Amino acid sequence: MPESSGQQNAQKQDSYVVVARRYRPRAFDQLVGQDHVGRALKNAIDTNRVGHAYLFTGARGVGKTSTARIFAKALNDPSGPTATPDNDTDVAQAIDSGEDVDVIEIDGASNRGIDEIRSLRANVGVRPSRSRYKIYIIDEVHMLTGAAFNALLKTLEEPPEHVKFIFCTTDPEKLPITVLSRCQRFDFAPVEVPKIVDRLREIVHAENADADEKALELIARRAAGSMRDSQSLLEQVLSFSDGKLTAEQVHAMLGTADDERLHALAQAMAQRDAAEVLRQLDAGIDAGVDAGRLAEQLLAYFRDLMAVTVGCDATLMRHTSTALYDELNELGQRWGLQTVLAVVGLVDQTLVRIRHSVYSRVLLEATAIQICSLPDLQQIADLAAAADSIPTAPTQRGAAEKKNTVANPATPSGPTPSGPSAEPAASRPAGAPAPTVTNTTASPAANDAPAAASKTEPSPTNAPPVPTNSAPANSAPAQPAPTRSASAPAWNQANAERIWNEAIATVEPMTETLARAVTRVVAEEGKLRLIFPGESKLAFSRCESPQHKTQLNTAVAKLAGCDIALELQLAPPKAVAPKAVVVDPGRSRMQRMKEIEANEMVKSIVEVFEAEIVKIEKPR
Repeated sequence: MPESSGQQNAQKQDSYVVVARRYRPRAFDQLVGQDHVGRALKNAIDTNRVGHAYLFTGARGVGKTSTARIFAKALNDPSGPTATPDNDTDVAQAIDSGEDVDVIEIDGASNRGIDEIRSLRANVGVRPSRSRYKIYIIDEVHMLTGAAFNALLKTLEEPPEHVKFIFCTTDPEKLPITVLSRCQRFDFAPVEVPKIVDRLREIVHAENADADEKALELIARRAAGSMRDSQSLLEQVLSFSDGKLTAEQVHAMLGTADDERLHALAQAMAQRDAAEVLRQLDAGIDAGVDAGRLAEQLLAYFRDLMAVTVGCDATLMRHTSTALYDELNELGQRWGLQTVLAVVGLVDQTLVRIRHSVYSRVLLEATAIQICSLPDLQQIADLAAAADSIPTAPTQRGAAEKKNTVANPATPSGPTPSGPSAEPAASRPAGAPAPTVTNTTASPAANDAPAAASKTEPSPTNAPPVPTNSAPANSAPAQPAPTRSASAPAWNQANAERIWNEAIATVEPMTETLARAVTRVVAEEGKLRLIFPGESKLAFSRCESPQHKTQLNTAVAKLAGCDIALELQLAPPKAVAPKAVVVDPGRSRMQRMKEIEANEMVKSIVEVFEAEIVKIEKPR
């Protein structure tokens, strides 16, 4: 008795067929996620438009070979080509088991040479033994050699009427264009997660088992669009469980972390709590989650976080439970899109490094701490966008001057009006105070301008008095001078040179180095012209940038007591006659290197471009 029971168990084990093969689709209506392919093939059969060569492309496990077998059964059905073949016939059963003499399945990976294709060509002319067509199904056809493809071309283009070719491949880009142009191509799409869940639910019921919806969803998401992979994972978890599939069993069997753990890890990163992040990682790894697998799950989690942050709905979440949509949305708004994008890039780089390292945990922990140290990139991007929208300072000053000019138009010249404001200074008593002139339209800057001018340039003794609220006829509107404080020095050439030398000493060292290239300053009304030598193009262009020009402008205005516009000018380069360069043979190469490194312009170039002095050549 024990021997007979052992034999029965051995027979059961020998006759066991895996889930992926037992629940393989056997008709066009049973194809999951490939409705477009099934409809096209059925219409081709119904309208008698069956081609002689077909190419099925797509990822692994999406139904390419199964569709080829169903198509072969439809073409060789005893009742004639039909879109609904009878699966109980001998021909259909032989095709399903891969034993039909007229449907030849060839593995392109192991039969890839020219000798196998020559044998195929020799047998093409032999008519089928019992069916209507002789059908060749070549799987992984992209593995054939170039010589094999060339040997197949003529037969593929003009095969006998009783021959059909069906090619299946996961990499159509490796096929020669001459082969692609001779085939009708059908692209198989990855199977959607809800459709995989429905099919897994049917299999679970057929296996007299029970499963949580969340467990089936985890398996479907892990399969990444492959129906065969999802069925293999389901069989693996069914063997692990006791007839009741739960999400915890799926995570324990597959060595993955649940969505709550990933979300808690992401929240700790967003709070910049590096210690909590390391504790979360340690707890996940102690629970059996592989560090590399956890990094892959984090990348998938942040992909869904990125999709939610840009405004996608829950249907575009591919790796995370839709129940976490609101929490992901809140986390994305708090973290900012730019920061989320940076995190995705960091995790992706870590995955590449993990594949080439045995210290996957250390790399993952270092990346997690680096994420905690990221600045608020979204705030930086917002500030940069706001700064770009603000007009530059010269534009604001020009607008203010134009507004002042419009608000204070010059009075046309004519007879001097009577009244205190028109009384000449000579007609007043010697000790009498000057009468107060009230002008509601003139700005303080306009009233102060003549006074400032009288300090710097005294008028002749015989010059007639100038009224304060009148202007000659046909004259342009008076431009208001820059507002000066009472203690501000007069704006002339001498003071301008002194203010410039003091101003460049108060700015940042980099800006000071560039500004010292100025060889001459020219003081003009409300403006300071800075002249750079023609050989200082780099310093001139860098000082033109807002980063340095704003510092210089602010320093000069602070010392001058009013706004002073800076105008940068590059002088033409001096024409220097070529002369022989005498190199002191006593100086060593190290001495010349030190002298060049000490040069201010070289220092600036090295700092600006983050450069390095590699080689010093003698001038030619």
